Amino acid sequence: MSDPALLSPGPDSGIRRPLTRLLLRALRELMETVLPAVLIALFINAFLAQATVVRGDSMEPTLHDNERVIVEKISYRLTGGPRRGDVVVLRLEGARDMLIKRVVALPGETVAIQGGQVIVDGMPLTEPWAVRPGGSDYPPTLVPEGYVFVLGDNRSHSNDSRSFGPIPLKNIIGHAVFVYWPPDEVGPVR
Repeated sequence: MSDPALLSPGPDSGIRRPLTRLLLRALRELMETVLPAVLIALFINAFLAQATVVRGDSMEPTLHDNERVIVEKISYRLTGGPRRGDVVVLRLEGARDMLIKRVVALPGETVAIQGGQVIVDGMPLTEPWAVRPGGSDYPPTLVPEGYVFVLGDNRSHSNDSRSFGPIPLKNIIGHAVFVYWPPDEVGPVR
């Protein structure tokens, strides 16, 4: 004979079923809401745009240490690459940190720096953006196809193409387009 206590529902069994259903429903609703939001955020960060923190003073006076910028990633895939004057975020081969620099010479151009003046194809480059001059001279160098030459706006305090040469377009993560922090600096990157 079996024990009647094992066959009959206990005093808590009437509470457990509705509680279990409530927890399962809450878990399902959470997954239906949170999972798509996380997947959308990952997609945006991987393919469309990302937030980046400026580290150091190599882009002053344009960008300052600890400013936050939005980097859009899609336009260069559609248009074929950056234009002269674009501020780009890039990653050097084997480097952990990203850099933010300005494109000053494009594929097929010869670039040199003499006495603080950028020379492109034998002509002084007119730079309508703010620059702090300085730094070393750079001999005339042909920028290969699929590469660009980048400089920091704070020329005497910048690790840029004068140190590591032209950079492959594949190393460019995106175009820095908008400062969103701190509040008094909010606006487009120029």
